[in-house]
Amino acid sequence: MRKGVRRRGLAAWMPVCACVLLAHVGAAGERPGPRVLHIGRVAPDTLGVTLQDGTVEYGRQLPYEARPGDAVGQQEQHLTVRRDGVFLGWLVGKERRLVCTPDRVVGRMADIAWLDRAESYALSSEEDPAYVRETAPAAVFRKTKPSDFARVEGWPFQSPLRHVLYLKAPQPFQEGKRYRVRFTNGALPELSLICDSASVRSEALHVSHLGFRPDDPAKVAFLSCWLGSGGAAAYPAGQAFRVLDASGQEAFRGTATLSGRATEPEDAYKRNYTGTDVWLLDFSALKKPGTYRVSVAGLGCSYPFDIADDAWRRAFTVSARGFFHQRSGIELGPPYTAFRRPACFLPAAGVTVLHSDCGLLDSANGLNALGTDKDNFGNLVKGRTDRAIANAWGGYMDAGDWDRRIQHLIASRYLLELAELFPGTFDTLSLNLPESKNTLPDVVDEALFNLDCYRRMQTPEGGVRGGIESAEHPRHGECSWQESLDVMAYAPDIWSSFVYASAAAQAARVLAPHDAALAAVYRESALRAMVWAEARHGERPSYPHDVRDARNLAAAELFRLTGDAAWHALFLKTTVFTCPGMDLFVWEKHEQREAAWTYLRTERPETDGRIRGFCREALLREADNRLRNGRKASFRWAKFEWAPGQWGAFSAPDGVSLARAHLLTGDESYLVALVLACQAGAGANPLNLCYTTGLGHEWPQHPLHIDARLTRQAPPPGLTVGGPIDVARHKDYWAQKIVARSCYPDVQRWPTLEAYWDVFWYPPMCEFTIHTPMAQNAYAWGYLAGRK
Repeated sequence: MRKGVRRRGLAAWMPVCACVLLAHVGAAGERPGPRVLHIGRVAPDTLGVTLQDGTVEYGRQLPYEARPGDAVGQQEQHLTVRRDGVFLGWLVGKERRLVCTPDRVVGRMADIAWLDRAESYALSSEEDPAYVRETAPAAVFRKTKPSDFARVEGWPFQSPLRHVLYLKAPQPFQEGKRYRVRFTNGALPELSLICDSASVRSEALHVSHLGFRPDDPAKVAFLSCWLGSGGAAAYPAGQAFRVLDASGQEAFRGTATLSGRATEPEDAYKRNYTGTDVWLLDFSALKKPGTYRVSVAGLGCSYPFDIADDAWRRAFTVSARGFFHQRSGIELGPPYTAFRRPACFLPAAGVTVLHSDCGLLDSANGLNALGTDKDNFGNLVKGRTDRAIANAWGGYMDAGDWDRRIQHLIASRYLLELAELFPGTFDTLSLNLPESKNTLPDVVDEALFNLDCYRRMQTPEGGVRGGIESAEHPRHGECSWQESLDVMAYAPDIWSSFVYASAAAQAARVLAPHDAALAAVYRESALRAMVWAEARHGERPSYPHDVRDARNLAAAELFRLTGDAAWHALFLKTTVFTCPGMDLFVWEKHEQREAAWTYLRTERPETDGRIRGFCREALLREADNRLRNGRKASFRWAKFEWAPGQWGAFSAPDGVSLARAHLLTGDESYLVALVLACQAGAGANPLNLCYTTGLGHEWPQHPLHIDARLTRQAPPPGLTVGGPIDVARHKDYWAQKIVARSCYPDVQRWPTLEAYWDVFWYPPMCEFTIHTPMAQNAYAWGYLAGRK
């Protein structure tokens, strides 16, 4: 079946609120002075005013000609140059013919103390008798955070600021009346606001930017606001809300219910990540397609959202294209994407990839099985040889690195699974790929691009390398195609070979109905990798549990593919599901989620019904856990209760088991939990930010995407960032210490869901990795797009 391209106008996605004053533009297009981004009510008597204070002018790559006396130095892997005592920047490329100049912050206010003084503001109205004469606010509250980091020299950073001011007025503002806010020091132009709850956005109302399918069993918004120095805003019980259509007509009316108290713990760490009471606005009964917004009298409205049959399909398409944008070894640009990047790490373009005697098994970037790798790159570099590896290219790169690692194959597994589960959806879904004209579904093409990196590097004997890695994190100032560090391929190892064998076997099975010849290629490759790894499994007395788990999954996939009794016997020998009560995952003991699911999906008479029953029980037990935990969370995100509040916990759903439990049982409660778990990452959060680039009304502007930063392009769509991190957990982290210099109130007072710092140089927060959270997000959205 030919793959069609679905096109949709942008009108349904454009903000209706005229008070949103900032479009999605990079720093290069921003005005340098302070400016108002938004004004709206957060309570009947309180205005919220968002200010941008300064911007970053990013450094540029300029030609460099060395002069006598230039001082070239090295800070870690970075190469610096000074001239006459002045810092010029960082040298770029092996030939050092370019220099990347430092960033600088421009347009910041010299003094911000006035922001906290009530006399700095004058409220007035010609239509409200209470404000005919200019009146100062009764109180002013503020929250301030850095909105970016500028790397000004070596390690120091400077920051522009994002302020949100809360002006609590002496009297409530009247609906439909126009008000003015004058800054008495003349620092900013006078503001004008009509208090229209149907059209002026309130930051206190949070709804998914992605929208909903008409048949989604849960459709919700949330009401909450943290006022910074003013603490949590309080809203009355029984608050009425309306859902308005594009013409402003009421489509639904309801009453808010309490979702969670600020004092209630949300996980096993007894942490509350919101810092406010949160109210749930449930409009699940609304099924008519259209564009809507949620409105609360005396406050305002939410961002607009769609109820549409293709809501999840659109979201998944952007998410899956995030993988395309992370492809290594190809040029990016029109007609496949607006983001432009030359081909990087391509041997045909002169890049040499050297063999390292270190396998990913023994690197801290993998399992560090021997415990000897102290800095992630040490063993890799020690094992460097001068032997070039042919055809070492492709795969997906992570965020602030150029690595391609075997762990990324979980993304291929999820894409292949979606193609197998829902051919009616994914056989025809176009991702606008270079391969889109072939006969394979685009999601399969995307999965194979990643998998083929490892297949190309497979040795004739069958061993599979764990990936391709540079000798260190990138040198500052260098784009991916300018890498000047040594680039190495890990030595084949049994763990990487087991991981590859499972994915290649899955690919062979999924390919069979589409391309029998190509399926045979992957089948042979999977078997060769497995036989190679099995022959070497006894070379060490013990391994980390990850090796057993990867071996178990490979055996399960090969049994499902071939029916060979030997692979079935190996699965039964290595599975943990030989007795009741075993979980899919136990910290530092085992992780056999994929193997349990594969065995459950195996339709062969030889399968062991008792083992299958234990696998089923474990899957449903994990899904029930996520369902219960989601109900404890004020914003309904779902995670394992002992998973830390970081690395995607709030930007992508922990929803794989929920989706599979729903598929297995048809129980709608799992589908409800999955839809709800997707809300926080999709924009229904205190920041009203969708954590995947290119989606919704607001998304991260400064993810750790080096090529975008250095070329002054907006980040490519589809990158799901790590998202908010529990500030208590990161109190000693270097980047949070830099953030803390600019935060008000003190950074330790910030609720976790407010504490997303969109500053580029905060790796665990601004980084994105292929295996988490990007893969989990794509799978959840893909399941919601494909399910019947």
